[in-house]
Amino acid sequence: MTFIAHISDLHVSASEFNEEIFMKAVAEINHLQPDMIILTGDLTEHGYYKEFQQATKYLEMFEAPLFAVPGNHDSRNLGYQSFEELVGEKSWKLTFGEKYTVVGLDSSSPDENKGHIGTPQHLWLEHQLDECVINDHFSIVALHHHIVPIPQTGRERNVLSDAGDILKTLTTHEVDLVLSGHKHVPNIWKINETVVVNAGSLCSSKLRGKIKNSYNVYHITDTDIEIYLNNVGGEKFLFGKYPINTI
Repeated sequence: MTFIAHISDLHVSASEFNEEIFMKAVAEINHLQPDMIILTGDLTEHGYYKEFQQATKYLEMFEAPLFAVPGNHDSRNLGYQSFEELVGEKSWKLTFGEKYTVVGLDSSSPDENKGHIGTPQHLWLEHQLDECVINDHFSIVALHHHIVPIPQTGRERNVLSDAGDILKTLTTHEVDLVLSGHKHVPNIWKINETVVVNAGSLCSSKLRGKIKNSYNVYHITDTDIEIYLNNVGGEKFLFGKYPINTI
């Protein structure tokens, strides 16, 4: 079984970041001992270099390997440069085990809230997913912006500008999991054979209504994906269970 923790939207800053909640989340996730942690953007609130310095120190507290993509807040104030220097590449591919591939995409644009993948990155994504199909890999794509609207988030403004083309690529390649953040609202859609999962905010104060700080956990076996929603310091429950395509 493969075990993945999915966190998002820390918003490290002097005003929006809750350190106490973050420390609880670190303790919980380290106790779970996931194989990896995927962070889908908005490590920082303003993209300032000092915020990235803070964020990287916080992220070092996680014991599992952590892989991150940037969010729209991370690309403000030259933050896209700071991300590459202090966190790593903005888009990437990794393989682990014998049958797993994770592709990270940069959906951010400097000083804009809206998301965009763009033609060069889209072509690169298609190539990576072609290889997943050929090699019969379980495929995961991680990006910050959601590719379909999320309920309970009000007027839709920030879905990917090229969402239709990206969604077609993801579904025609039967990507197993698509992970995103951005809206601070946990949600699952199943589109054809692809499960699209949105994570809430791990530790920021920017929460809608009664929604709590949370993270997602994925248990992946030879037959299915179990998705758990974990409220930080609170209840944990099965969010969804789906058969897998291939492994």
